[in-house]
Amino acid sequence: MEALLARIRSLAAGAGGRVLVAVAGAPGAGKSTLAARLVKDLGPEAALVPMDGYHLDNAILDARGRRFEKGSPDTFDVAGFAAMLRRLRSEDEVIIPVFDRTIDLSRGSARVVGPEARIAVVEGNYLLLRDPPWDGLAELWDLTVFLDVSETELERRLVARWLHHGLDPAAARHRAEANDLPNARTVVARSVPADLVLRADELAGQSHKDN
Repeated sequence: MEALLARIRSLAAGAGGRVLVAVAGAPGAGKSTLAARLVKDLGPEAALVPMDGYHLDNAILDARGRRFEKGSPDTFDVAGFAAMLRRLRSEDEVIIPVFDRTIDLSRGSARVVGPEARIAVVEGNYLLLRDPPWDGLAELWDLTVFLDVSETELERRLVARWLHHGLDPAAARHRAEANDLPNARTVVARSVPADLVLRADELAGQSHKDN
């Protein structure tokens, strides 16, 4: 963790503008946790930018018959997401949407990334996907990090996530197996190599030390 933080700080010190760090991985890999930890440890010069703010609205997904597949690569506004990332590279202040899991919808203009934030830690499943239109993001990253977690562990985490959201055990397993795990396999199989790969056991060991 300290080596990663040092690398990010070094990039920011040598950059003329805002640095974009991509934290990618399958659903349930721990991207949000790692990204939030990085932002906390980096301090006021860092801001968290989640990809999930660019989920297509449920009304659009319903019209397209894609509501159950929400979270798949084609259920995001990739062009809007890319445009926002380019603004982060060139503009001092950018206002971004944030996904609210309690209402299962994105809230527009929900977070300000101000000029003090010279590092944007961007987290999401498909940041390194080699398939269009996601492949157009590759040129925007200054550093890429990928979280490597076994499928068995991902399945355990994803079922637990849906149980936490109130689904019964059968429904939670169905949701994980029918949607989340296929998306996870896409991330693992179709992502380009990252600058840095972190394994689940490494993160667990770091967490144990921190506690």
